Amino acid sequence: MEIGPGEGALTEHLLATGAQVTAVELDRGLAEGLRQRFGGSERFELIESDVLDVDLSELIGEGEAFVVGNLPYYITSPIVRRVLPLGDRVSAASFLIQREVAERITACKGSRDYGYLSALCRLWSEPKLLFKVKAGSFRPPPRVESAVVGLRLRKGAEVPAGLIRFLEAAFKQPRKTLGNNLAALYDRDLLAGMEERGLRAQQIDVEELAELWRRLERLRVIESEATTP
Repeated sequence: MEIGPGEGALTEHLLATGAQVTAVELDRGLAEGLRQRFGGSERFELIESDVLDVDLSELIGEGEAFVVGNLPYYITSPIVRRVLPLGDRVSAASFLIQREVAERITACKGSRDYGYLSALCRLWSEPKLLFKVKAGSFRPPPRVESAVVGLRLRKGAEVPAGLIRFLEAAFKQPRKTLGNNLAALYDRDLLAGMEERGLRAQQIDVEELAELWRRLERLRVIESEATTP
């Protein structure tokens, strides 16, 4: 599955491998050019739509897909978040994106780039920055540097909605401690006994953050049961 094939430079190479290629392109003029160029191939399917309006899981069907794309920089994060939960339908993804976003996606704890997007990507996949791309490789050259990032998705990965809300709150204000950021979700008395309350989310690995969330949820249930008549 190719997101934003444009004029079909990558599409041509994908078809040359013998792959079945489903391309999602929003621009009407580019879509017409793709039809003229690849419409004769039985292995090419074009979906003329905004990728954020497409049900990717339904489009893939019963098979398994590899998702690629030169993503529009301004909607990189929403597209990545749409792909991440599809580990049972998508084996891996490879995107050409803005270098700064690629560094955020692949960042680990302790890095200034480590944040909410980094945590989400590590919960659902194994992210890796593959290589950087110079501005001169584009026509016209952009004002930012680019990079290709790879995401090997985890099959059967289950990320509860509550954990996502927890991570969003934990990373909301990077300079604040977990004790302050999580006050929007938990009572101060509950957070007072948390050993990590004086740390920032950037200092904690995503697996440890997930375990902290489970611990706080258990304590909240215990506290609720204790106060229920």
